[in-house]
This record gives sequence, C-alpha cells and structure tokens, in this order.
Amino acid sequence: MTLTVANVASKNGGVSVKGTSAYAGDDAVPALVRDAVAAAEKMGFEESCLPPHGRLLALLAAGLGPGVIGETGTGCGVGLAWLAGAAHPAARLVSIDRDEARVATVRELFAKRETGPPVEVRHGDWSELVTDGPFDLLVLDGGGHGKTGGVVDVDEWLRPRGVVVIDDFTPFDTWPPRHGSDLDHARLHWLRHPRLLASEIQLTSTVSVVVARYLGPNTSRDDG
Repeated sequence: MTLTVANVASKNGGVSVKGTSAYAGDDAVPALVRDAVAAAEKMGFEESCLPPHGRLLALLAAGLGPGVIGETGTGCGVGLAWLAGAAHPAARLVSIDRDEARVATVRELFAKRETGPPVEVRHGDWSELVTDGPFDLLVLDGGGHGKTGGVVDVDEWLRPRGVVVIDDFTPFDTWPPRHGSDLDHARLHWLRHPRLLASEIQLTSTVSVVVARYLGPNTSRDDG
C-alpha cells in the first residue's frame, strides 16, 4: 500500500511530471524555491521536482539535524532549495550535475543567500558524489541512475539510520509491481533490500517515490 502526500498548492502536480510548470500559481513556496523555479524557466528546464516532492524533501531535511545531505541531479536547484531551506544550519549539502551551465546557475543562486547551511554544487558524473559520503540523507535522481540500485552500494553511500529517496516512479496497484509485462526489478531492489526499511509514497496520481532507511551494514530487517 502506498501513502499519498496531497499536493494542495499545485493544480498541475497531479496530471503532469513536468515539475517546473507545476509551480505556476503556487505562492506557498519558499523564496529560494521560487528563485530556482525562475532560473529553470529561464533555462527552459522542465524536469524540476514537483511541489509535493519538494515538500517531502523539506520534511526529511528538517528532521535530520546537523548531518550530510547529498543529491544527484541538481537540475536548476529546485529540490536543493527545498532541502537547504529546511535543513539544520550546521548541516552540509552537496549536489552534483553533469550539465555545466546549470551548475553555474545554481552556484550563483546559492551564493546570494545570507543565511542557511553550506551548500556545494559540483560538476561531474553522479557517481562521483560518493566521495562526499556517507550521507545521512541521500536524494537520488530516479530519472537518471537512481533506479538502478546495483550501482549504489548502500553500505558505502549511507550512514547507519540514514535515509535514501529515489524519485520518478509510477504508482503501482498490484503486488509484485510490474514494469510492462516484466517484474519491476528496479523498484523491487529498493523495496526488498535486506538492509533497508522501505516504503513507496504516492505524491500525485501519476508520480511516486521510494523512501528507505538504512539499517546498517550488519543488520537486516529479516533479523526480527
């Protein structure tokens, strides 16, 4: 069963995965998020995280304390703005993207802040982010490589009790979930991982995310 997080602010969030457009008419977002959305609109970047996804990221960041937050797929910084705006002042945020122009734009955006936790925006392949770990909160771009669980070693990327978020899933209504005519092995990797306590959260009628807590290298949810 999935838990639905209602999108009370965006009229478009339930019918479109184009996250940048979903902020049209949504005045209930932090100023830094609005600035990142404006940057995305200017660059013609439509793949920003949806408003309900951003609010979920903010909720998770707010409960973290002075930990380390990592994000793959910076985009134009919308998700990063949600995270930074809610994170503890002593937290550290690192995001990475392979698009040099977007990285430069997001660096400029965050350089204008007068308060908030330190934020580093790196240019490079998503896999290079592991050098900044292990993370207390890790946000993986499901549209990129986040769904391919075999390339993310949770024992290396996450601190014990750390949380990972993988976006860009389609809600399922049968078990086991399927992708076309085959089992959805990417989703099942996260939901059945022996060292993760995982659940899928439905954000809109067409979009869901997997959220999982890492139990530790020598612990399994099957241990009872």
